[in-house]
Amino acid sequence: MRRYSGSQTLLFGLLCTALFFLFALGFGWIRLPLPEGAPRNETAGTVNGTTQANPVTAPSDGSSFAGKDLQTQKPEGDRSSLGGTFLPVNNGPRYTEDEQVNIRVYEQRNEGVVNITTEVLAFNWFLEPVPREGSTGSGSIIDPRGYVLTNNHVVEKAYKVQVALADGTQVEGEVVGADPENDLAVVKFDPRGRKLTTIPMGSSSNLKVGQRVLAIGNPFAFDRTLTTGIISGLGRPIRTDKGLVIQNMIQTDASINPGNSGGPLLDTQGNMVGINTMIYSPSGGSVGIGFAVPVDTAKRVVPEIIKYGKVVRGWIDIVPVQLFPALVEYAKLPVDRGLLVSRTIPGGNAEKAGIKGGSRTEAVRYGNSIIYLGGDIIVEVDGTKVGSLSDLYAALEDNKPGETVVVVAYRGKTKREFKVTLSERPQKFQWE
Repeated sequence: MRRYSGSQTLLFGLLCTALFFLFALGFGWIRLPLPEGAPRNETAGTVNGTTQANPVTAPSDGSSFAGKDLQTQKPEGDRSSLGGTFLPVNNGPRYTEDEQVNIRVYEQRNEGVVNITTEVLAFNWFLEPVPREGSTGSGSIIDPRGYVLTNNHVVEKAYKVQVALADGTQVEGEVVGADPENDLAVVKFDPRGRKLTTIPMGSSSNLKVGQRVLAIGNPFAFDRTLTTGIISGLGRPIRTDKGLVIQNMIQTDASINPGNSGGPLLDTQGNMVGINTMIYSPSGGSVGIGFAVPVDTAKRVVPEIIKYGKVVRGWIDIVPVQLFPALVEYAKLPVDRGLLVSRTIPGGNAEKAGIKGGSRTEAVRYGNSIIYLGGDIIVEVDGTKVGSLSDLYAALEDNKPGETVVVVAYRGKTKREFKVTLSERPQKFQWE
């Protein structure tokens, strides 16, 4: 084995040390001190352990950096030890204008939306009444006295009503009254000791298709959920599952699901423009076609609901039958749209006005109904064309008992006019 001398060993050690030093210097493991006054090429400063980038910005006049002295702007105070440019950092969230509107409206109004749950009475096998879970929906607090506006179908036939407030408190409510024709109802709870947020009623008369709207409700029991969309259509006549037609409904693509019923549809100012009521959906979930009762309808009927528990409307005392092709063909009627007066109520306003009902000698059976032929056929009421029962309801929507309307009807092939002083519409009709 070859042995090295002491001088050779020392030389080899020095060579290895030099190579290691150069290697470490190249990789930045060792930094050499800069001479005093030498420029520093620092790209980042450290503030409280956080690294902040200091980008170099080109001159605003478009010229190059050549021949220019780069100066670092120093903030107030002596922070030269930080090195580099000190730039302000905005740590707060940034929102678009649309997002700011959504946030503002939600924060102002969401506590005015309540969750409504009901119980109804059912009967067991022994015909004993037993409570069971009813409907769930939403509502808007419209008065600091504890009045809540919702849909009639949410509280219809309710044995017990529970109102959940924004703070999670459950209070008992009672149904003050309802307007089934517009699917609206008013519930009241005791507000004592509570400062309530109310939802202001705006106007639906100046709405435009394309206008942005927001819906707040409790879909699938998710409290005070916000969805947004636009007004997709106006003036929609929509038939309910009970066969009633609600006029002038607002169509929206804001997501509405089970549990949203009765909640407010708001404009970007936070004013209620509609009451979310129903959706069109083959699947049962939202497909972007929802409908809301216009707030102007609610403003018209709510005072009566609170005062009387119902909406008092005028009526013509007749038993009407909506024309259908088989009846028109069988009776050789002069028109194919209108309401046949099967009967007039004895002593009622129609009889007094001279409107003629059908004859018992010309009775025919259709299904389970008996129709008396030979009566007048009403085609118009106060300038509104009447071709169905829904049209008659709509024509008399704003009329009160004691008011007079002009009824246009055919008797045979002759068109006649009758002035009828309206009576009060009964809550339930006894159809023959």
